[in-house]
Amino acid sequence: MTAPNYVYLFIFALMMIGLYTVISHGNLLKKLIGLSLFQVSVFMLYISVGKVDNGRAPIVRDDAVTVYSNPLPHVLILTAIVVGVATTALGLALAVRIFEAYGSIEESEILERDATGADSGAP
Repeated sequence: MTAPNYVYLFIFALMMIGLYTVISHGNLLKKLIGLSLFQVSVFMLYISVGKVDNGRAPIVRDDAVTVYSNPLPHVLILTAIVVGVATTALGLALAVRIFEAYGSIEESEILERDATGADSGAP
């Protein structure tokens, strides 16, 4: 196994940890943390794919043939980071509102209160 493949193993491990956290935990905050881990691993994957060995910034010069790095993955990830921050902020705001309405952020307790028809206390 060559050295660059370790990066992909780390990214895959981080992705699986994030996915496991989202699926296995009932706590809404833990789910948001898992989602953030998964997003970061996808960002790292795209950035690592966009890296070119001995690549330079894509500024065209008149000298000899130069190998350029592809800037598109980095630009797309910059946009994805902004969307990820907005998604996390919205998720945290929803978690606060759910806590105010149900008194808990545990998924099982929220579903139990809805199933029994108990008043959620929401106005």
